[in-house]
Amino acid sequence: MTTNPLFYLQLLLFLINLRPSSSSPESFVYVGCSQLKYSSGSPYESNLNSILASFVNSASIAAFNSFKISSPGSTAAVYGLYQCRGDLAAADCHRCVASAVSRIGAFCAGTSGGALQLDGCFIKYDNESFVGTVDKAVVSEKCGAATAAGYGGSDDVLTRRDAVLAYLKDGGGQYFRVGGSGKVQGMVQCVQDLSLGECQECLSEAVQRLKSDCAAAPSGDMFLGKCYARYSDHGYSSEGGGRRRGWPGKIAVVAGLGWLIWVLRQ
Repeated sequence: MTTNPLFYLQLLLFLINLRPSSSSPESFVYVGCSQLKYSSGSPYESNLNSILASFVNSASIAAFNSFKISSPGSTAAVYGLYQCRGDLAAADCHRCVASAVSRIGAFCAGTSGGALQLDGCFIKYDNESFVGTVDKAVVSEKCGAATAAGYGGSDDVLTRRDAVLAYLKDGGGQYFRVGGSGKVQGMVQCVQDLSLGECQECLSEAVQRLKSDCAAAPSGDMFLGKCYARYSDHGYSSEGGGRRRGWPGKIAVVAGLGWLIWVLRQ
């Protein structure tokens, strides 16, 4: 057996790449920035910093809030809102929004408008009011690749997927809904500045596009401007902020690091 340390390092990196994927509330989904810029040191920049700070402060006590901040005698108003996923605990919501606020500056530096969607929360701000308006434009979509086992060929799985999405779309009376059938689970959510009727309209569009664009894929995400629909054959979990499938892999990596250190010391 070889004693070349490089061999063991390469083997460990291979094992790390094999570990199952996991998600958390701070996992990145999409970002969008406006083309309009603001001047450094301007009243708009000050108001923007204030509204981002308001997001973080409010997220510790509320899962949704909207703001308008303007300076006295100035037209440099900033409009914004944030929202957390409906199954997050208050501490997780606050942590997610704080992460989004800390990251959007790098993506949208100097722009007057920006939107960042993480797995567990959403923040958006602009120099023009968008609060309370319906937005059904597609901002992000992702379809999982069909497995070698032929996921797409299973009529039973597709029937379950369609049933889950129909249930979520027609749930009514809720901005956040989850449901499942067998191994297929789904999730939908609207931004709470919409009325319930507008939420229903937005979700109908998201579900229709999701079924059309992702066809027989094992998972799919469809994010519109003010709502989203998602499904997966892996399911979703709010415990710890996301799916827990990554833990066995992390344990294996820790064990592998210990093993590599032992080998290199021999």
